[in-house]
Amino acid sequence: MKNHKDLYVITLAFFGLSFVNIHFALLGLLCMFLPMYLLKRDTKKTWCQGYCPRSSLYMTLGKKRKKKGLPTPLSFIKGNLKNVVLGYFFISLTIALLSTIQVVRGAMAPMLIPRFLILIPITLPFPQLFTLSAAPLWLTHFAFRLFSMMMTTTLLGLTLSYVYKPRTWCTICPINTVSDLYILDQKSKTFQPAKNKAS
Repeated sequence: MKNHKDLYVITLAFFGLSFVNIHFALLGLLCMFLPMYLLKRDTKKTWCQGYCPRSSLYMTLGKKRKKKGLPTPLSFIKGNLKNVVLGYFFISLTIALLSTIQVVRGAMAPMLIPRFLILIPITLPFPQLFTLSAAPLWLTHFAFRLFSMMMTTTLLGLTLSYVYKPRTWCTICPINTVSDLYILDQKSKTFQPAKNKAS
């Protein structure tokens, strides 16, 4: 299955809409749940191989550059880096959820700026064409946290696509890693009954 070449527009639209109003960043949840739904339905990497907007972005930019990138390091493909990135993703998501709960409880002030790699605050003015004054602060806080996760992984992916091959990020993407683990688990369950029957 080939990735639909124009899907990169969705990635650009996500960031563009987030600059219109940060609450559009909540659409980032679709990039987490839709791949899992397709994985569960098809037991293959339907999202990664055909529908990932960021993969489309990296491939599109990769075709336009003149300089050929370096080969993807073997550590990206077979090393522990996949687990490190997966761990970072779950830590980021956990922090986003727990901090949002704390904001709801009034135990902490909302963080209304993006952060790169969880820790580095981006203090540059964040453009907003309009604001939702009626939106609860916890929701705005959560939107900024999702935006931060999407921004971080996209910038890392763009950097890797420039240095190495266009889809180098895909080798360590948390969605890809989870998909591999799920498919491997399903295959082991499929072969287990046959193995027991043979014995």
